[in-house]
Amino acid sequence: MKKLLFAMIFMAATSLSFAQNDAYAEKLKTMFEVSGNSSSYKMAIEQMLGMFQQQAASIPAEDWAILEEKLRSTSLDDLVEMLVPVYQKQLTIEDLDGLIAFYNTPLGKKYAEKIPEITMETMTVSQQWGMKIGQEIQELIMEKGN
Repeated sequence: MKKLLFAMIFMAATSLSFAQNDAYAEKLKTMFEVSGNSSSYKMAIEQMLGMFQQQAASIPAEDWAILEEKLRSTSLDDLVEMLVPVYQKQLTIEDLDGLIAFYNTPLGKKYAEKIPEITMETMTVSQQWGMKIGQEIQELIMEKGN
């Protein structure tokens, strides 16, 4: 009897945990959509497919189209599922609600729209910054004679 009770409690707890993860995953996916992250992920898929298409030009375009459609329909869900534990460590479901609310404001929409441009420019500036620091380190090494 105790084993049966334990098994029922375990199953109930497991079911509740999966339900909470499903709710969190749906909320996370919504946050990705309103923040523009899902567009970035879709763009990354297109870029990867383009690279692979160049490497395997003999594969018919129809096959690539089928693969692209499959990846578009499943890959974001797969990524969200993989990222749930990462985000759960840092953000509550209430935090996600707050982010979704922000991204639904005019400022949030503007920010989400500008993120790709900001990211590209940030990468360029960061590379320049890294080169400057690297040069300063090299000068110090040369100055100290090592």
